[in-house]
Amino acid sequence: MPRRRASSQRGIIVLFVTVLLVIYGLYSSLTGGTVNINIGPTKTPVVAATTVPGSSWWQVYFTNPLTINDPNNYSASIEQKLIDHINAARTSIHIASFEFDLTPVAEALIAAHNRGVDVRWVTDDEHGLVADTEPGHGQFAMLKNAGIEVRSDDRTDLMHNKFWIFDGEILWTGSTNITKNGIFVQDNNTIVFSSPELAAIYEREFQEMWDGQFGPRSPSQLNEQSLVLSGTPIRVIFTSEDPALETLIIPMVSGARSSVRFLAFSFTDFPLADAMIQRAKAGVSVSGVIDKTQSGGQGSELGTLFCGQIPVRQDGNPQFMHSKVIIIDDRYVITGSLNYSTSAEESNDENVIVIDNPDIARLYVQDFDRVYRQGTAPDPSKFTCP
Repeated sequence: MPRRRASSQRGIIVLFVTVLLVIYGLYSSLTGGTVNINIGPTKTPVVAATTVPGSSWWQVYFTNPLTINDPNNYSASIEQKLIDHINAARTSIHIASFEFDLTPVAEALIAAHNRGVDVRWVTDDEHGLVADTEPGHGQFAMLKNAGIEVRSDDRTDLMHNKFWIFDGEILWTGSTNITKNGIFVQDNNTIVFSSPELAAIYEREFQEMWDGQFGPRSPSQLNEQSLVLSGTPIRVIFTSEDPALETLIIPMVSGARSSVRFLAFSFTDFPLADAMIQRAKAGVSVSGVIDKTQSGGQGSELGTLFCGQIPVRQDGNPQFMHSKVIIIDDRYVITGSLNYSTSAEESNDENVIVIDNPDIARLYVQDFDRVYRQGTAPDPSKFTCP
């Protein structure tokens, strides 16, 4: 069933974005140009340059369970990249991350704490601290015993973020949980930015959660969550204090001019599925992959997309295809922790980052192609299409 909203404020935001897209579409049709989907701020953006001398201002990492799948040999994995950042930290490591079971990461954090780095972690209660008592876990207990404070949301809904902030300068985010499964078994993505300005946006959200402010009642700072880095517009939304699907993601999909590609662990949002179908009817190339374990569940929009003649596949990973990515027009990348569901939009603590950069998009398209090739078309007998 489509999601319903009672908030007049959200309705105003949706109307504003829709009007902008209509204006852009009219301009494009008159000038023959491409639509520049506005992901920018409602105020003058901050412009920041590269902040790490001799290094690129962004890096993208993808898991590949076919080639990097041994937790005992992690030197070429995302885990090693994370440990490198931990080892390089000088003043602070602030973490909002859902799950954790990697002992080498715990040991690196303890070493950082022992050299005077301010290490703090916000996690989910059930999937973080409660799960820490299960076999194969105990890493949060290691941190606590070393004097590192760990706090949880202590509520039914999820603290589902997976972001890290190093020295107030480097942001690490994406879909990757810091677990053996997240890095060595599942398909996931991580993106890292060197930018004090972007890190500050996430630091504000971290501090809210550290102070016990979770879910839809936590304060919105949406007007402060856009910037331009080295010519790349970036927009950040934290749910559930602000909606992401209806105010940004769906309007961007609806404004796509040439292509929409998506990878989805959970896809139960009908308005997003319908927006994709409408773009396909308008001649836009739309394709995607949904995790097979989730696509057969209650509320999955796999059938909606299949019946809408979208070339959608179920993933070929024996475990999970866990990414949450939409790539639009080989230019815009939407990623983060947000699954395309009502709970992610309205209840959980999640982050969405939207990046307007063809070079970054190119890498995400390559990973999409890898996952799409491994996937299989759904069984037509499972669906009754109108």
